[in-house]
Amino acid sequence: MSDILPLDVIGRRVEVNGEYATVRFCGAVPPVAGLWLGVEWDNPERGKHDGSHEGTMYFKCRHPTGGSFVRPSKVNFGDDFLTALKKRYVLEDGPDDDENSCSLKVGSKQVQTIGFEHITKKQSQLRALQDISLWNCAVSRAGEQGRIAEACPNIRVVNLSKNLLSTWDEVVLIAEQLKDLEALDLSENKLQFPSGSPTLTRTFSTLKTLVLNKTGITWTEVLHCAPSWPVLEELYLKSNNISISERPVNVLQKMRSLDLSSNPSIDESQLSLIADLPRLEHLVLSDIGLSSIHFPDAEIGCKTSMFPALKYLIVNDNQISEWSFINELDKLQSLQALSCTRNPLSKGDKAEEIIIAKIGQLRTLNRCQILPEERRGAELDYRKAFGKEWRQAGGHPDPDKNRPNAAFLAAHPRYQLLCCKYGAPEDEELKTQQPFMLKNQLLTLKIKCSNQPEQQILEKQLPDSMTVQKVKGLLSRLLKVPVSELLLSYESSKMPGREIELENDLQPLQFYSVENGDCLLVRW
Repeated sequence: MSDILPLDVIGRRVEVNGEYATVRFCGAVPPVAGLWLGVEWDNPERGKHDGSHEGTMYFKCRHPTGGSFVRPSKVNFGDDFLTALKKRYVLEDGPDDDENSCSLKVGSKQVQTIGFEHITKKQSQLRALQDISLWNCAVSRAGEQGRIAEACPNIRVVNLSKNLLSTWDEVVLIAEQLKDLEALDLSENKLQFPSGSPTLTRTFSTLKTLVLNKTGITWTEVLHCAPSWPVLEELYLKSNNISISERPVNVLQKMRSLDLSSNPSIDESQLSLIADLPRLEHLVLSDIGLSSIHFPDAEIGCKTSMFPALKYLIVNDNQISEWSFINELDKLQSLQALSCTRNPLSKGDKAEEIIIAKIGQLRTLNRCQILPEERRGAELDYRKAFGKEWRQAGGHPDPDKNRPNAAFLAAHPRYQLLCCKYGAPEDEELKTQQPFMLKNQLLTLKIKCSNQPEQQILEKQLPDSMTVQKVKGLLSRLLKVPVSELLLSYESSKMPGREIELENDLQPLQFYSVENGDCLLVRW
């Protein structure tokens, strides 16, 4: 804290008693004597007014209570990069470092924020530092030109999130002294970006990961700066209220991973503007309000040319409620992994099973590997569940008579393929089941822990419609063993000594002909 003000005080980021703000005014505020700073708080609840006092407007705020006047002596304008680095890695070592140690991520890289005693003697020297975190260290400027390069020339990974950097130009002054910089996190710095394309330099010539979450950057500003990031592979733009307004032409062509989550202005039509990125493998679209997607260049059963390299798609926390969304994803030629949690569509009991059946090349769903037997079970169940609808739409086991209508094919694009793979559903499969009566469907089963002979044999009544997965869940709670470690089989009372493995978690007990008096065998 100091009464000496920077020359470029307007627009500077500051910290006051732990709260962050931007300076919007510097001068007198009559009738009170002395110098005042008018600040706009990041948290508008911290303020008192809209930048006016006694009828005079001194500065403007986006929120009616976002502004305050504070004395310069109360304001922290921050430190230069090297001063903050020395405080974190050299001067603040001591016996309490163990308690303060933690780690942060810069993109996909883990960065240790520990003090002097937890890095080797060589690493404690500034020149030996390669991965650093200055998270929440009040860094506001580069400092004297050349000092960073002289003191710590080998830095490759930098976390500068939640600091007091005000402009992209100040970031450039830091980065141009780090010739080997590969990863940079600038999240939660309210940055002013250049309005036009900056002069091309080699400042970011080695940068592969850039995190700009909550920086206020726009898509236009991204494209203006992108020519300076020639080898960028990972870009994180979470929570910036971004709208994709134009295609990236001759920029971002090496980008493999893009995070656009929590940008509610992005819609389906805007996604088409980034669909031609040739190397984009990982796309995060969580919490953007997405409800639909369409690839107009591909007909039913065909693959789209859009997003040609996309392997991993995350669309959690959206408004996806129609199966047409999942049908469209099957058109993506490279898709292998999908995360689709906390959507209206995913609330049904069989939602995951249907997604597996609808997207043929999917290997991972909601971060869980899809095993071959799980896929087979899901596809067979799907084929059976919609078999009657298929027949009513014109489907037939005889290929010469099999002509389902366009509406059915649009709703179930893979159904014909599943019939080719497993055969058309038989009449017996499509018969309506008798109404479920619990008393007639309960099985009394013994439960024996095969590799735990001291464990008492249990006896339980279970519905024959209960899936193997749900049985495992029940046993997991009873035996205090993780579900993933449980293996189930059973011995029939009619065939003593013969053990039958319950290998498909999605199938009910009745699928395996489990009957009253049989014994479930549990191993882990």
